[in-house]
Amino acid sequence: MNVELRHLRALAAIGDEGSITGAAGVLHISQPALSRTLDQLESRIGVRLVDRTTRTLALTDAGRKLYERAHSILHRLDEALAEATAGVRPLRIGFAWAALGERTVPLLRSWREAHPDIPVRVHRRDDPEAALRRGEIDAALLRTAPAPNAGFVVHPLHREPRLVAVSEDDPLAGQGTVRLAELADRQVVLCATAATTDRLWSGGRRPRTLEVANVDEWLTVIATEEAVGVTTESTEHSHPHPGIRYLPLVDAPAVTVRLVRPRVPTHPATRAFLDHVRRMTVADVRSNPQAHP
Repeated sequence: MNVELRHLRALAAIGDEGSITGAAGVLHISQPALSRTLDQLESRIGVRLVDRTTRTLALTDAGRKLYERAHSILHRLDEALAEATAGVRPLRIGFAWAALGERTVPLLRSWREAHPDIPVRVHRRDDPEAALRRGEIDAALLRTAPAPNAGFVVHPLHREPRLVAVSEDDPLAGQGTVRLAELADRQVVLCATAATTDRLWSGGRRPRTLEVANVDEWLTVIATEEAVGVTTESTEHSHPHPGIRYLPLVDAPAVTVRLVRPRVPTHPATRAFLDHVRRMTVADVRSNPQAHP
């Protein structure tokens, strides 16, 4: 198809910026030149990638898929060139909310002791799956299962109990525990990319829901008593808030924590890191089995 790197860079910039004008500025080329490059790419692969009008621009379904692949290809090329001169880069682990909670710091410290030549960097992303597809991270810690056709390998690690997050002024805040039925008439806030509350309620009584984009918005909605939240124990450790109480949700199933990676690893230390996480997790669960159902 004779697709060149400049074509992929053009599509990546257009998807990032959401406009020809913004993308042309990032690439330091003229708008007509960028439009010609996009036309060439669409002509060579025979698929429309961008729907354009005089006022709007949006990637098509095919454009969105190629946009994410283009980012991944460009990231891997840049990394290969950097490694040729500077050595192996850090292993990048993404997460949406809480990484591994209270396990995170001991895990990273023990990894550094065992592998001082391979640093690990953790990156919070509102959508870790998208970041993984674009090649921005090498693996992600998720509490939601990717779609079966997402092209990832999924490694279950352990299970975390669920908690309810309520405002400190909420009537539930004075209780020791909470049950699902006590939330059925409330409004529950969900995160667009990390919600773990699907299908918790069965039958006719179900809470109203409110969707937000990330953990910061989630915390604000709860602290201001607009809604309550359902989460896992790592959130309490990673996101303590002076206006929020976390309470055990005693009749809800635990949540599986997973390490998710591309089918073809993007970093040579990915497997070693997975093995390290598993060893740490097994040791922690054995030392405190009642806390990890």
